[in-house]
Amino acid sequence: MPSVQSTAKPSARERLLAAANELFYAEGVQTVGIDRVIEHAGVAKASLYNTFGGKEQLVRAYLDTRHQGTADRISRAVAERDTPRDQILAVFESQGRQFDRTDFHGCAFIRAGAEASPGGLVEEAADAFRTWMRELFTGLATEAGATDPGTLGHQLQILYDGAGISALMDHDSTVAVAAATRAAASALITAATGASA
Repeated sequence: MPSVQSTAKPSARERLLAAANELFYAEGVQTVGIDRVIEHAGVAKASLYNTFGGKEQLVRAYLDTRHQGTADRISRAVAERDTPRDQILAVFESQGRQFDRTDFHGCAFIRAGAEASPGGLVEEAADAFRTWMRELFTGLATEAGATDPGTLGHQLQILYDGAGISALMDHDSTVAVAAATRAAASALITAATGASA
């Protein structure tokens, strides 16, 4: 019996999130007006307000979706490695693969957070992602035997953020997996754990 392929049109929510992801990520959340998102998604204005309530809630949902996708990608990369040290380095390698994408426009969370109103939903979403990254690095630092896992986790997060900014501003997709960034991460791990690579 032949398989039946679904030709169901994506929901208004799915279309709005896809449009938001494309436009907000490429151009910035403040630059893109809600009317452009609605037009790009091909939905009625009422669909946006009925589904999300407003632009800030749509931006929050867009960032939550990116958070989940990034967490899934990084978690898979970490799971492929055996030692905490290699798992930490896998985070940077996973990040570096994103830099090669033709649609790479930097870190969505840093960009949106820089434009966000203090205390709003967008700042909350950006902070939630950064907290997740810091906790991931701190947990791996603990498993690696760091004497101060919190400090190492923070240092690795700074390196991660810096690699993303450098890749965007320098137009250098090799920065996260290049010898300099890998060496910096490895040196931080060694200094914190006393164990060499």
